[in-house]
Amino acid sequence: MDATKTKAVFGGYDKPALDAQYDNRSRHPEHKALHAAWSAEGDKVLAEFDCRLDIPFGPSPDEVLDIYLPKKPKAAPVNVFLHGGYWMSRHKNDFRFIARGVVPGGAISVIVNYALVPAVTPDEQVRQCRAALAWTWANARSVGGDPDRVFVSGHSAGGHLAAMTMATDWPRFGGGLPPDLIKGATALSGIYDLEPIRHTFMQATLGFTQDQAARLSPARLAPATRAPLIVAVGGGETAEFLRHADELAAAWKGKVSALTKMVRPGINHFTILGEFADPTNPLARATLTQMSLD
Repeated sequence: MDATKTKAVFGGYDKPALDAQYDNRSRHPEHKALHAAWSAEGDKVLAEFDCRLDIPFGPSPDEVLDIYLPKKPKAAPVNVFLHGGYWMSRHKNDFRFIARGVVPGGAISVIVNYALVPAVTPDEQVRQCRAALAWTWANARSVGGDPDRVFVSGHSAGGHLAAMTMATDWPRFGGGLPPDLIKGATALSGIYDLEPIRHTFMQATLGFTQDQAARLSPARLAPATRAPLIVAVGGGETAEFLRHADELAAAWKGKVSALTKMVRPGINHFTILGEFADPTNPLARATLTQMSLD
């Protein structure tokens, strides 16, 4: 047997085993049908909701966002969603259905697009997501939103990016931004320690350096705000994704005003998005409650 195939690369896993922990598409081949259904649902959202599409928030063509409005918004809370795709795939247009989870309850939904690695560095990707939050704060009133009620959410790599915005020193970011710009966050099936990613099949595309993994791992950072945080993960996810949720919750407990950890029974890395998009589901309701809407 080739010893290189059994050598532990991270956390006691050899490379094939670690790859399997993060290869959600192979683990759940039904993801194709789910995304097709969500795409169809997104088309319905476009037809039914009052929306503003492809609004630029930065200088590059990828820095655009969509806004989905409740009926007659007036000082409404704003939920900014950052999509997943392992930092290297997907587009905001794949996640229009997410608006279903918060808009009927009275929130404005902002769904963000950002440039992908390796076309940009992970640092630039984090900067773009921060810029989207800053733009939302500055422009909330123009669409009936309340700049003092801006919330962030994200899934998978987007969960990582949402946590990074929670760790942002907003006054240093510029533009007269308040330190408490974010009033709450929901991180879904996120990756909060980038080091294991460097040892997986994704590294050939991502090329994360050891320094980047250290600087951009929320579990190694502290939140810059006391805003409440929901850390959610599917009970049917791999041990590594459960570990990420455990580590962020442990690292940030006591540093935010309230930390709610939700392990959703029977739910996997993809179906958790369906829960977040269903306003009757406990996960979506927890986010609405965070925004004082449930």
